[in-house]
Amino acid sequence: MNNIVIATIKSWNIENAKRFSESSRDYNVFIITDKEKLQAVHELNPRYIFFPHWSWKIPKDIYEKFECVAFHMADLPYGRGGSPLQNLILRKIYQTKISAFRVDNGIDTGPIYMKETFDISEGSAQELYEKASKIIFTKMIPEILNKQMKPVPQEGEVLEFKRRTPEESSIMSVLNMRSIYDFIRMLDAEGYPKACIKWDNRKILFHNAEFNNGNLSVKCDEE
Repeated sequence: MNNIVIATIKSWNIENAKRFSESSRDYNVFIITDKEKLQAVHELNPRYIFFPHWSWKIPKDIYEKFECVAFHMADLPYGRGGSPLQNLILRKIYQTKISAFRVDNGIDTGPIYMKETFDISEGSAQELYEKASKIIFTKMIPEILNKQMKPVPQEGEVLEFKRRTPEESSIMSVLNMRSIYDFIRMLDAEGYPKACIKWDNRKILFHNAEFNNGNLSVKCDEE
C-alpha cells in the first residue's frame, strides 16, 4: 500500500485530513502540521504530498523528489501569489476556481492537475475556506489519486497578487455597503487580522457581517 502525506496548518484542513485518513482504504495517510517535520517525508517516501494550505516555501529537495500537489483559490495563472481570496473579493471577482497544481520552483507556476469552480460571492473567509477544504478533500484529492492525473502547463492571462499585511485591514478606505461587507468577510477567519477602525488608542474589530437587501449588519469588539 502506497503512502501519501497531507501537509497543512489550518484547523479545518487538519480535521478533514483526519477524516480522509480514517476513510482511506488504498493509501496509508500521514498528516504533517509542523514546518520542522516536513523533512520526515524522506523516510515515508510518499506517492504524493498534498498541500491544502501551507505558509512556507516547499524545499527543492522535496518537490523535485516527490509529486507535490498544492491548491490555490484562483483560476491559475490568474491570481498567482498571496491572499488570493482577499485580492479576488477586492476586485469584485466572485466566481473563481480552486486550482490543483504540481509544485515547482516558482510561486503557483506549476502545471495544473484540475480545477473546480468556486463561488465566493457570499460568506465569511472562514466559511469559504471550510467550503473549499471540503471540495479539496472529498473531490479533488480523490480524483487525482483515482485517475493518477498528469498535470498540464498553465495557460491564460498571468496576474500576480501581493500578500496582504495586517496594516491593510483598516476599513476606513471602503466607500459603500457592499464593499464594506466584502472587506469585513474576507478577513473573518481563523488566523487573519480582522477588519478594523482605529482612532486615538482604540481599535474596533468587525466580524460576522451579513448583507441583505442593501442592509448591513455586523458584530464588533474593542481590542
